[in-house]
Amino acid sequence: MPQLNHFNSGDGLQLQPINIGHKNYIGLISADTAFWALVRKDQVSQVLNDSLLLRKYQRKLKVFSEEMKTLRTALNPSAVYFNPTDRCNLNCSYCYIPKSLRKNGRHMSGGRILEALKILKSYFKSSLPEGQKPQIVFHGAEPLLNKKAVFEAIDKFSRDFRFGIQTNGTLLDSQDIEFLKSRRISIGLSLDGHIPSVADRLRRSWGGRGVSSKVIKAIKLLQGYDNYSVICTVTRENMAYQVELVEFLHRLEVSTCMLNPVRCTMAGSRKYKPLDTDVSKYYLKALDRTYQLYRKTGRKLVVANFANILIAIMAPLARRLMCDISPCGGGRCFFAVSSNGDMFPCSEFIGIKKFNGGNIFSAKGGSASGGKDNISNVLKTAPFKSVTGRRIENIEPCGRCAIRHFCGAPCPAEAYGMNGSIETKGAFCKLYEEQTRYAFRLIADDKIDAYLWGGWDKDTLTTFKM
Repeated sequence: MPQLNHFNSGDGLQLQPINIGHKNYIGLISADTAFWALVRKDQVSQVLNDSLLLRKYQRKLKVFSEEMKTLRTALNPSAVYFNPTDRCNLNCSYCYIPKSLRKNGRHMSGGRILEALKILKSYFKSSLPEGQKPQIVFHGAEPLLNKKAVFEAIDKFSRDFRFGIQTNGTLLDSQDIEFLKSRRISIGLSLDGHIPSVADRLRRSWGGRGVSSKVIKAIKLLQGYDNYSVICTVTRENMAYQVELVEFLHRLEVSTCMLNPVRCTMAGSRKYKPLDTDVSKYYLKALDRTYQLYRKTGRKLVVANFANILIAIMAPLARRLMCDISPCGGGRCFFAVSSNGDMFPCSEFIGIKKFNGGNIFSAKGGSASGGKDNISNVLKTAPFKSVTGRRIENIEPCGRCAIRHFCGAPCPAEAYGMNGSIETKGAFCKLYEEQTRYAFRLIADDKIDAYLWGGWDKDTLTTFKM
């Protein structure tokens, strides 16, 4: 069967190629419900003529539809990306935060951070089930430029939130790392290559110096800690070195990384966008290499953004990241707070004023109830509703794609930046197609556990098995 340019879908169940030359299976996919089955190629006619599979599918159709409805419309925010400063000590070429903010922006004072967390505590107490602890991720720009205030906030509200920090890693010293480890803070570091000549091409200080050696030092200090990850932004400058990067991270005993294609929200970042076909080739080779390393050493290096696609296929409600579904998690599962208290559906929108929904410090409110800018009301504003109301069915050609609920046409901020409308697809359609085909091959070959976190299926239920 020839390779398709898109996973093309009509109504109901559709046959889809896994990839050219795959000898054993072909995919049977329902776009609306994200139901799928793998059928041996030599038994396709028999399976389709025998109505047992179709009857079982029809009996479960309502359950599948309700699951997708829950995933897409029934979740409440449980996390906040919190920017305690606009500033950054780096001038990365592809950053989605405007340069003027990163260079001349403001810190949020320690007192204001505590005030904002108090407001968020009150909101989540009223909106989440009792006992569920929301997450605060100190994000950036570079949150550790405001380190003293951030660390004070972590200690003050340790019983109320699960905290995380996304940092470029250049300001972390051994004392900071001990503080974060002792409090079980999740840590994300950024590193774009296995050697300075690759890693430092687009990630540099304002003075033009590379910083990868400092990041690697921090990674070494974190060895043995099980609550950190390394994020690589994949661009045309480093895409050919993804295999070498996963080998390098594996040697450093990193257990989780992300190979994230560069977000093309800002015009500056689009200069570094690789072609889908090119980045897909190297990306899949890197995934292959993680499997080989696991087989050799018994240690996993989970590529989290791919693992999320794999889990989206295996157990849709168990996915950890909410970028790969439509509507995405922005304004629905999480929202962002900027350094002056402005609220956006996601950090990706912070540089786009149109998507500012209100301010957490509004003089007329900011608490869980009352006041024009209280959080509940902000989530209902036009900027937020435009994101939470985005539907992949309204996007061309995504609305006709069989894997639309494994992809979600990310990212709305990127789509707006590139095309002037969030009702358009993002930058890496082909990459998502290739990830999905790869995932189905792993399922067919019974290899999925090598690519996923240990215990990923602990709280999952099987709703269909045949």
